[in-house]
Amino acid sequence: MLDILTPGFTPTPVPYPEGWDLQRRVHADVVAGIRPDTLILLEHEAVYTAGKRTEPHERPQDGTPVIDVDRGGKITWHGPGQLGGYPIVRLVEPIDVVAHVRRLERLLIDVLRPFGVEGYQVEGRSGVWVRRPLSEDKVAAIGVRVQQGVTMHGFAINCDNTLAGFRGIIPCGITDAGVTTVSEVVGTTVSPLDLVDAVTDAFVTEYTGTQLTGVRA
Repeated sequence: MLDILTPGFTPTPVPYPEGWDLQRRVHADVVAGIRPDTLILLEHEAVYTAGKRTEPHERPQDGTPVIDVDRGGKITWHGPGQLGGYPIVRLVEPIDVVAHVRRLERLLIDVLRPFGVEGYQVEGRSGVWVRRPLSEDKVAAIGVRVQQGVTMHGFAINCDNTLAGFRGIIPCGITDAGVTTVSEVVGTTVSPLDLVDAVTDAFVTEYTGTQLTGVRA
């Protein structure tokens, strides 16, 4: 069984500290065995989060708040128009974090294909990538943490968000590639809510083998 939580979307996106607190409470319950594996899907208010490998010079210099988090990776932006997903699931032994990341990438690639996005994996780099006319751009970012055998954090799919938040940073520490959105790739507006059912179905099928239509809060 995979439980689905949808705490907030535009016009009422979830402040990042509230979403992170929800993650930690759900994680503790999954670790304790008092709730099943859970996927949280939401939009956040605009914020930067810095993973454990973020260097001081990689932080924005415009006074924008940065929240330090315990996931892997470097700095990135979250905000309205971006679908955040936090799969809080127990991994099988032996724990393989890289395999978990690759699994998330493959799931998101499969989700995005029917929407017209031909995403792919890049060796040595996490996330989902697309070929653009002048560059190779990331359309979905992934950063995770595993504690007591249960995952935290997860993925962020750029749907119809502004890319201005990425201009003052080096997203994920990658200097030779860009960032794009699903809407930019397909040439029409695709919002986070447009993807929720497809993401839900893919994760429920992958983690429980049972198809589920719709979500529940």
